[in-house]
Amino acid sequence: EKSLSAVLFPGVSPVEYERGELVPIFAELVESHKTQVPYSYYSRSLPFCPRPNPAHARKAKRKNLGAKLQGARTELSPYDLTVLEDTPCTAICEVPLRADSRQLAYLVKLILRQYRVHLTLDSLPVLVKNPAMNYAARGFPVGFTTPPANGMGPPDMHVYNHLAFTISYLKDSDSDEPDGSVRITGFDAHPISIQHEGHVGESVTTCTGSSYPQNNPRTFMTLSDTGTSNIIYSYEIKWVESDVAWSDRWDIYLLGGVNNDAIYLSMINSLMMTLFLAAVVFVIMVRTLRKDLAIYNDLELDLTEEDGQEESGWKLVHGDVFRPPSTSPLLLSVAVGTGAQIGTSVSITLIFAILKIVNPMNKGAMLSAIIFLYVLSGSVGGFVSARLYKVCDATEWKLNAVATAVALPAFLTGMFIILNIFLGIAGAATSVSIFTIIGVFLLWTCVSVPLVFVGSYFGFRAGKLEVSTKTNQIARFIPEKNFARRSIATLALSGIVPYVNMIVEFAVIMNAIWLNHFYYTMGFLFVSILCVTISCIAINIVTCYVQLCGEDHRWWWKSFLNGASAGFFIFLHSIWFLSHRLQLVGMLPVVVYMTYMSMISLCFALYCGSLSFISCFWFTRKIYGALKVD
Repeated sequence: EKSLSAVLFPGVSPVEYERGELVPIFAELVESHKTQVPYSYYSRSLPFCPRPNPAHARKAKRKNLGAKLQGARTELSPYDLTVLEDTPCTAICEVPLRADSRQLAYLVKLILRQYRVHLTLDSLPVLVKNPAMNYAARGFPVGFTTPPANGMGPPDMHVYNHLAFTISYLKDSDSDEPDGSVRITGFDAHPISIQHEGHVGESVTTCTGSSYPQNNPRTFMTLSDTGTSNIIYSYEIKWVESDVAWSDRWDIYLLGGVNNDAIYLSMINSLMMTLFLAAVVFVIMVRTLRKDLAIYNDLELDLTEEDGQEESGWKLVHGDVFRPPSTSPLLLSVAVGTGAQIGTSVSITLIFAILKIVNPMNKGAMLSAIIFLYVLSGSVGGFVSARLYKVCDATEWKLNAVATAVALPAFLTGMFIILNIFLGIAGAATSVSIFTIIGVFLLWTCVSVPLVFVGSYFGFRAGKLEVSTKTNQIARFIPEKNFARRSIATLALSGIVPYVNMIVEFAVIMNAIWLNHFYYTMGFLFVSILCVTISCIAINIVTCYVQLCGEDHRWWWKSFLNGASAGFFIFLHSIWFLSHRLQLVGMLPVVVYMTYMSMISLCFALYCGSLSFISCFWFTRKIYGALKVD
């Protein structure tokens, strides 16, 4: 049986540590679920200990492009850790805070908005847990509030300035030596608020080798709104041998995350819905159309005259069904090509994750893989866009190639830069440096754009997609529609079916993105995306057939918009998630959330719209190719 760590972290093997070896504890972001504006641990606005001496500091972890775009900051923390050596209470720094200082105001804001500090040791996030209350959470809180002593006014603010670390380890089973190598299997912290007595560098009587600070309401480190608050930060470390295997050390972090039972039920629901829609399409293609074509081609079948009249509408528009759209065929071709490019990059990323080439637990690596594969899939987008644009009897392939290469990246980059300006003003750690933006721009202009031009060139060089019917010079009159054939009905039906197909999986993904849950069920996600793809194709073929039966030949844009409406339902779900699951405080966190969810909804809409159009185009060529038209 494969270990859980082998599944979650493919290619990562246990690290063996020797007694007396120095192991770095890394400080990551200071963030809160109430805001989507994290801060760097060493931000000038935060009153924490300064960076350790660079002469003794180890290099921080290297960050990939995705981690940089996410604003991930991994730096050496001020805590010293030596393998298998307990550290008594040690004061590391003293930070004076005046009542009118900016740092005190920021610290109060962090406490009120429930910010937590995230540390990592041997890739394990620090965990605060209480077995008696069955409670475990990543990161330790900056502080807490208590009711005011006099019962009136604002609450009292207290800071957690002492950390009691507990490092769980497992001895190497292959070593018989008492001081053999060990593997780290747990990284816990117990935050304590204590008003230390003394000064760092002289004597701190409440933090000595024989004293162990405890949480006591009479000795809480309370922030003063008058005068100066001297915060002395300290820590202690205790090593505890554990029987937890290295392969099982992530189990506690997955509690309260993915519900496997719900995922299984979601898969069953998606598969049943997909099979039902596939059966409906099969009935239309094999039975209804077969009879319809037989009647139209003067084959002798035992059918009533009423049946023949009922199913004769779609044949009457054979002279207009392949009439190019009068409204912006360039925009339609660009949208379909971009959707095909998005689908290609996401599909390859999922396959890489299933094959363990990409680590699904590393959000930065996943985002990097999607960006690089999107760039490398530029030839797919250019080819599909050029082929469709040529069907519309257009010849300006260079304009089509430029629009395909520029449209979506320019729009998303513009939104990102505007948001990045506001994040930079707020001092958020997620603000991206200008060098990263320049790197993305060079990746786009030097790799993606040329590949789009290559795909577009071959797309226009290829022969035009032939259709079996000739287009009339004058467009056919479109009769009045009933409710089932109206645009709003088909939009709602075509959008809600793919959304319902992956609603459970999407909810899990939202928890992973915005609530910092771990997500690792890439196999389930691949099956879910596959079901969404099949259901999107099937339902849009059905709606296209219904539209053609109503003698409405304007299916080009409608087929794309019907599929793209699934992105609208994703956006509505994000609004519900914002109002019911998130408790964001302030305007900027809401703007950050809505901006990123708008990007995700737009990309999903383009993908589903592209699928819908390509499937409807194949469907119309198939059924009208079987007609015998003079």
